[in-house]
Amino acid sequence: MGHPASTYRLQITPTFDLDAAREVLPYLRALGVDWVYLSPLLQSGEGSDHGYDVVDPTRVDAARGGPEALERFSSDAHELGLHVLVDIVPNHQGVQVPRENAWWWDVLRLGQDSPFEPVFDIDWEAADDRIVLPVVGDDDMPTGPGAPIGHVRVFPEEGELRYYDLALPLAPGSADDVIDAERDEDGAVTGHDAMRVHDRQHYRLIHWRQGDFRINYRRFFTVTGLAGVRVEDEHVFDLTHAEILRWVREGLVDGLRIDHPDGLRDPRGYLDRLAEKSGGVYTVVEKILEPEELLPSDWATAGTTGYDALAEIDRLFTDPDGRPHLDEIAAKRSNDDLDDWRSLIHYTKRQVTDGPLHSEVFRITRELVAAGVDHPNIVDAVSEVLSYFPVYRSYLPEGESHLELAARQARTNRPDLAEAIDHVFPALATPGHPAAERLQMTSGMVMAKAVEDRAFYRYTRLTSLNEVGGDPSRFSLRLSRFHELQQRRQAERPAGMTTLSTHDTKRGEDVRARIHALSEETELWAESLRELDEVAPISHGPLANLVWQAVVGAWPASRERLAEFAVKAAREAGDRTSWTMPNAGFEKELRRAVDAVFDEPVAASVVSNVVDALRDAGRSNALAAKLVQLTLPGVPDVYQGTELWTSSLVDPDNRRPVDFSSRIAALEAILQGARPPVDDTGAAKLLVTAAALLLRRGRPELFTSYEPVQASGSARSNVIAFDRGGAITVATRLPIGLERGGGWGDTMLHLPSGEWIDQITARQYRGGWPVAVGALLAEYPVALLARPS
Repeated sequence: MGHPASTYRLQITPTFDLDAAREVLPYLRALGVDWVYLSPLLQSGEGSDHGYDVVDPTRVDAARGGPEALERFSSDAHELGLHVLVDIVPNHQGVQVPRENAWWWDVLRLGQDSPFEPVFDIDWEAADDRIVLPVVGDDDMPTGPGAPIGHVRVFPEEGELRYYDLALPLAPGSADDVIDAERDEDGAVTGHDAMRVHDRQHYRLIHWRQGDFRINYRRFFTVTGLAGVRVEDEHVFDLTHAEILRWVREGLVDGLRIDHPDGLRDPRGYLDRLAEKSGGVYTVVEKILEPEELLPSDWATAGTTGYDALAEIDRLFTDPDGRPHLDEIAAKRSNDDLDDWRSLIHYTKRQVTDGPLHSEVFRITRELVAAGVDHPNIVDAVSEVLSYFPVYRSYLPEGESHLELAARQARTNRPDLAEAIDHVFPALATPGHPAAERLQMTSGMVMAKAVEDRAFYRYTRLTSLNEVGGDPSRFSLRLSRFHELQQRRQAERPAGMTTLSTHDTKRGEDVRARIHALSEETELWAESLRELDEVAPISHGPLANLVWQAVVGAWPASRERLAEFAVKAAREAGDRTSWTMPNAGFEKELRRAVDAVFDEPVAASVVSNVVDALRDAGRSNALAAKLVQLTLPGVPDVYQGTELWTSSLVDPDNRRPVDFSSRIAALEAILQGARPPVDDTGAAKLLVTAAALLLRRGRPELFTSYEPVQASGSARSNVIAFDRGGAITVATRLPIGLERGGGWGDTMLHLPSGEWIDQITARQYRGGWPVAVGALLAEYPVALLARPS
C-alpha cells in the first residue's frame, strides 16, 4: 500500500455523517484523490460537531452513523480504489457531561478504587484525594464559613448530586444518613444536608475562577471539559485503542492521524507501541514545528500533518519590500511597547503561566518538591523558563538545547531568579524525571494558549502570516531558501503531509492569499485604514488592523460571520475583552464597525476599493499556492471544499457544510474539457486541483525528486518553478509587482529537453532551450508540465 499520493479531509458530523460522506466518494475519486481522511469517529459528546471530545473510545459515534456506517463507507471507498485515514485522539477524553463518559463517571463515584482511575491523569494528593471540579457560579458561592453552595441538591434514590443540570454520582453509602432528611418540591435534599453529602464525595465543587489555580487533573490546554488520558500506561493504551486497532485489523482503516502528540508523556514510546500493534500502518502526527525545527528522526511516523509546509508556502507569496511600511503601520497603531514579537510572546506566555495554566505550573513544582528540589522562588522560576521555550516541546535528551536556551534567556531577563533557575534546571533536564516529563507536557500547552490563541490576535502587521506552525515575525522566504527546505523535505520526510487549510487554521487559504497581496499594496492599505478609522472606528488600533484585514480577505461574507470573527478575535487577544470577562461595550463597538460595511456607503466603498485592488492578485496567489502545495514533496492534503474558492475564517467558521453538488457539476464540465476562466466561480481552482491530484495518483514516478528550475530575465523573481522528477510546477509570485513592472517581458524558463504537456491547458512545449514564461502562463498564473506517458 505504501503512503498516499494525496488525501482529502472530510469533517464527519451528526449532520454530515458517514453515509452522507459515502455519497461523495465517486466525486473524490474523479477529482484525483487517493486517500479519504476523516475527522474523529469515536463516540463523542452529544451534539459535538468536531469529534475531539471522545466520551467512549470503544465504539463508533452513533450520531456519525455507528459501526455499520463505517463498514459501508470503508467498503465503498476501497471498491473505488480509495484508502481511508482516520484522525484519532489519544491525549484526552470529553468529560463536560460526566454521565456521557462511563469511565469518568465511575472515577467520580469510586475515586481511586475505580478500575478506570488509571485512565485519567489526576494528581490526587494535590486536593486531599479528591477531583477538583471548578463549576460553581458567582451567585452560588457560600456566604460564610459552613454555608452551603447554592443549588447543590442530592437525590439519594437516584444516586446523584446535581448542581443545576450537572449530574454527578454519589459514592456508595454517602447519602444513607439523609434518606429521611427534608426534601424540596423535586424530592431533593438541599442545604447543609446536601453539603454534608457533597463533602463525602471523591470530588469537590469549587468556584469556576479557581480552576486555573486549583484544578488537579490534566486538561487539554485550558478546556475543563477535556481530561487528559494516561496513554503511556500499556493497560490504558489497550483500553483506549482496542476499537481503533480493530478497524485496522479488519481492514476498515488504512492509516491514522494522531492528534496533539505533544500532550503525551512519551510521544516516542506511544508511536512505537502504536506501530507495533497496528502493523506499522501509515501514520502522521499533528506536530507543530517551529521554523528550522525538525521532527525527531526516530519517531515511528511518516511525518507531520503539514503546518510546516503551510508556513513556508505562505512566505513565498509575501513581498519583502512591503515589510518596512507594514511595520510602520502596525507601530503607529500600537497601544503598548510589545511590537517586538519575542517580547510579546514572552509577555503572553507569562500571562498564561500565571493565569489559565497556573495549576500545571504548580504540578511541575510539586514534582520537583517531591524529589527534594525546592526553592522559595520555584514557581516563578519554572514559569519564566516555560515562557522562553523556543519550541512547543523538547524531547529529552535530544532537546536539551531548547531547555538550555530557555533557561539562559530566563536568567538574562530575570537575574533575580538565576539562583532558583540554576537550582531546578538539573532536574528539569534529566530524562525520565517526573518534573522534566511534566515540563515537556506543559510547554506545548503554554505555546498554544499564549501564541496561537493570544499573540496571534495581538500581532497584526500582516495577519496571513499568523498561522499555526508559523512565526509571524518571519515575513518572507527567499526563493533559494524555499527550494532548500523542499529538498530537505524530500530527503527526510517525503511521506509527511503538506497542507494549506485545516479545521484549525485561523484563516482559510484563499483569505490568506488575498491578505498576502497587501504586502504589495501597503500605501493603499494605510490610506484605507485611515478612512475606516473615521467612518467605522474601532478604538483598539492593532485589533482594527486585524479585523479589517479579515473583512477584506474574506469579502464577500455575511455580517454575522464577520462580527462573530471580530468578537472571537478580540476575546482571544484578551486585552480589551475576554472569554471570562466579556466587555459588552467594546464588543458592541466591534459589531457596529462591521455593520458599517453593510450599512454605511463610505465604509462599504473603502472595503470594496481594497477588495477590487487585491482580487486578481489574491486569486493568482491562491492558484499558485494551491499548485505548489499539491506538487511539493510530501502527501498533499485538500481540506474539504477548498478545491473552490473558500472565504473561511477561524473555527467554527471553517467547519461550515460544503456544497458538494456545485463541485460535482463543475468537475464534470472540467473532465469533459472545459477550461474555466479565473472568476468568481472558483472553477479554475478546481481545474488546477484536479490536474495535480490526477497526475500525482496516476503517475507517481514523476514525483520522486526535487530540483529547482531556473528562470532568467527581468521578472525571474516573480516565478517559482521546480521539477519533481518528470513533473514541473510553474507558478507566479508577487503578481502586483509583476504587472507594475510590465509583465513577463524577456523572462524565460529553462526546461529540460524533451516534450512537455501542460496538464492544465493541454498545451505542448519543447524543452532543451529557454521557453517564454509569458507564453507558459498566458491563460492561468500556473502551469503543471509533465512528460508524455
